[in-house]
Amino acid sequence: MSSDLIPRRVLLTGAAGHIGRTLRAGLRGHYELLRLTDVEAMDPPGRGEETVQADLTDPAAVREVMKDMDAVIHLGGIPDEDTYERIRRVNMDGMVYVMQAAHEAGVRRVAFASSIHAVGFAPRGPLGMNEPVRPDTFYGLSKVFGEALGRMYVDRYGLEFVAVRICSFLERPREARNLATWLSPRDAVQLFRRAIDAPGVGYLTVAGISDNTRRWMKPDGWDVLGYQPQDDAEAFASEIGHLKGDPDSHNERFQGGIFTEPGYRGRAGEKG
Repeated sequence: MSSDLIPRRVLLTGAAGHIGRTLRAGLRGHYELLRLTDVEAMDPPGRGEETVQADLTDPAAVREVMKDMDAVIHLGGIPDEDTYERIRRVNMDGMVYVMQAAHEAGVRRVAFASSIHAVGFAPRGPLGMNEPVRPDTFYGLSKVFGEALGRMYVDRYGLEFVAVRICSFLERPREARNLATWLSPRDAVQLFRRAIDAPGVGYLTVAGISDNTRRWMKPDGWDVLGYQPQDDAEAFASEIGHLKGDPDSHNERFQGGIFTEPGYRGRAGEKG
């Protein structure tokens, strides 16, 4: 992307969430304006920031926060399994409102927080970004929907779109599975910045992980973005390598881990 096309005004949805707070801190000062939005309250804006509380399920509110933006990092949504009705309303309808508002506002690129759960039922092992989708939950299905919607807006309207399939975003790995799936905070910042700054991506899907020695997902597209992860979960292998489940369980057999267990209900389970 030539210097005149580097985004100057960037919208970050889901800015009050765990990843959102990390990206907010890491991207601060890199753009002329970082507009932060969430349905939850956020810390007051700093220099070069705006905060706007908005609900993704309100299309008018989404259109308003999208005004004058060059690029969008879309993290907003329910970050776990839930009832279909809630997943559809927030993650799927909300995605439609974001993409349509971006198109109408003349936004050049959207970087979408997709998930490993779009391919959660793929067996553990090497997995390229062009393999068939295999969602493990309604949550995973919403990420497949988001990726497909992004493809439509690229083909139909010429908007650019990068889907980042986030695996395990953690301060540090917690279990043996994370030796393959970990995405460190500083690598997350670099990856999403590259996802909106890199030139001419068109449509791209990439693995949202660090440079893990034992990674399952292949680094397809990292070269296109210029993403060069700095961290490797292997540094924690001696501490967590033994923390494994039943080798015959879905949790240990599939990419999506616990989400692939037949009884997993996530937030829907909390509601009884």
